[in-house]
Amino acid sequence: MKRVAVLRGGPSEEYAVSMLSGNAVLKALRDSEYPHKDIVITKKGEWLEEGFVRSPEKALEAVDVVFIALHGSYGEDGQVQRILQRKGVPFTGSRALSSAIAFNKELAKNTMRPHGLLMPKHRRIHRHELDRLDEEIPHIFKEVGRELFVKPLSNGSSLGARHAPNAAVLKESLLELLDTYEQVLVEEFIRGKEATVGVMNNFRDQALYVLPVIEIVPPNGETMFSHEHKYNGQTQEIVPGRFSYHEKAKLSAAAALAHKVIACEHYSRSDFILRDGEVYFLEINTLPGLTTESLFPKAAAAVGLSYNDLISHLIEIAHVQNR
Repeated sequence: MKRVAVLRGGPSEEYAVSMLSGNAVLKALRDSEYPHKDIVITKKGEWLEEGFVRSPEKALEAVDVVFIALHGSYGEDGQVQRILQRKGVPFTGSRALSSAIAFNKELAKNTMRPHGLLMPKHRRIHRHELDRLDEEIPHIFKEVGRELFVKPLSNGSSLGARHAPNAAVLKESLLELLDTYEQVLVEEFIRGKEATVGVMNNFRDQALYVLPVIEIVPPNGETMFSHEHKYNGQTQEIVPGRFSYHEKAKLSAAAALAHKVIACEHYSRSDFILRDGEVYFLEINTLPGLTTESLFPKAAAAVGLSYNDLISHLIEIAHVQNR
C-alpha cells in the first residue's frame, strides 16, 4: 500500500481546524491500514515528526503520497505545494499555481470573469488607504452596492468575514480587519440562498464528478455562514439542497467550470449565492475542510462514498496523477 504522510497544523489562523482535519484523515488511514506518518507543522513553520523538528527532506523520506490537511496560508496558497513539487513528491489537492490563484479571492474572480459567471461587485482596499477612509466610504457604497460584505483578500473558513449594512459598520470592519490584514475585499452583499458544491476528479468513470449541491442555512436567520457557525453544528447543511432541478443544474455546472478554469486537481468546493434563479460565484476552496463537521465529506456521503473511501480515493488519484 502507499506510504502516506499527513501534513496538518501550519502557521495560519486555521491551525486548529487543520489539526482536526488531519486527525480525521489519520483515523481513516489507520482504519484502512495505510502505512502513514503524522507531520505537524507548527505555528512557527517548523516540521515536526514524532515531536522532533525535521527538515522537509527528512520528514518526507520513504513517502509515496503526501495528504495535505492544511488550511489557510502556507497550506492553501501554494507555498507547501511548491516545496512538494520541487521534491517530486505526489500530494493531494491542486498544484502551487492553482492554489495561489484560488486563495486570492480577487485573483480567482478575475480568472473566472471571462467565463460568464455572475459575481458580486467588489473593491480591494489596502492598508495604506486607511488615512482617507472617511472620504472613500461613500464612493465604496456607490461603486459596489448599498449593502456590503467585507473579508480578507486571502483567507479561508470565513475568518474575518463581516456583514456591513451601513457606513458605520463598514468603517469599523475595515479598521479592525486592516489592522490584521494588508488587504481586504469589499463585496456587494447578495441576499439569497447560500449553496456550496464539491467536485472530484476521476470518480465513477467520470473525469469530473460533481457532488450534490448543499444548501447552507445559518441559525436564527443570520445573514452569513460565519467561522463559528461552520464548526459549532448549529447551521443547517441540507444535502441535497432545496433547489429546483434547473437551479441545481446551474450550480453544478458553475462548480465544474470553476474547477476546470482554475485548473484544480483531485477535489475542490465552490461557494455560491442563488438569487432569483441566478447563480453568483463567491469563491473556490482547493483544500476543503475534512473534519467530521465539514461539507465535502457530507456531500460525498450523500452519494454513498464513506469518509474512509473518500480519503483512499484522494490518495490513489494523487499518486497516479502527480507521478
